[in-house]
Amino acid sequence: MRIKKNRLILTAAGALWLSMIGAGLGLLWNYEGTPGVAAAATPGRWPADSRIKPDADRATLVMLAHPHCPCTRASIGELSRLMTQARGRVTAYVLFVKPPNFSGGWEQTDLWASAAAIPDVTVVRDDDGAEAVRFHAATSGQTVLYDAAGNLLFSGGITSARGHAGDNAGRAAIVSLLTSDEAEERGTPVFGCPLFARNECPAGKEVGREKDNH
Repeated sequence: MRIKKNRLILTAAGALWLSMIGAGLGLLWNYEGTPGVAAAATPGRWPADSRIKPDADRATLVMLAHPHCPCTRASIGELSRLMTQARGRVTAYVLFVKPPNFSGGWEQTDLWASAAAIPDVTVVRDDDGAEAVRFHAATSGQTVLYDAAGNLLFSGGITSARGHAGDNAGRAAIVSLLTSDEAEERGTPVFGCPLFARNECPAGKEVGREKDNH
């Protein structure tokens, strides 16, 4: 009887353990597949007050990013692939948001270095998130593409889920627009940390320490 009872206990414990793993994986998959905060509609024309000047001869791409967002690592990787596929057809910028009253260099993380290493990409510090506001971006990884005349062609993310690299509708749409002037998608969900709600990023504690130092 004792052996039978022990087997029942082990079976129940195993079932509980498996259910907990299943629940944890379910939460993880749900999080990875949930887009970031939606922003107001991206301006249909290049913002006139932007300090970033669009290229007058070819399309201009801008990615708005949080320098401490782990999800954005995949977006930077996809941008690198995109620039290889569309080389010579686009001028690209990655704008890293830097909140007010933060020490210099806070924004220069490994994400900054990775973006700066991509050929034909210019990395810019976005003080106070002013450019993110101009482009109506709310989530790290938001990517916009404008033609040489300053008209919006695409707005969205270039990953299929949080932190997931690989083929995705956003990158495919931008490459198609740059190579054939056509695309099935003109907008896709953005998967990343909020650009301004910093407490949702792993950098939250670091952000808090920086504020305490001022």
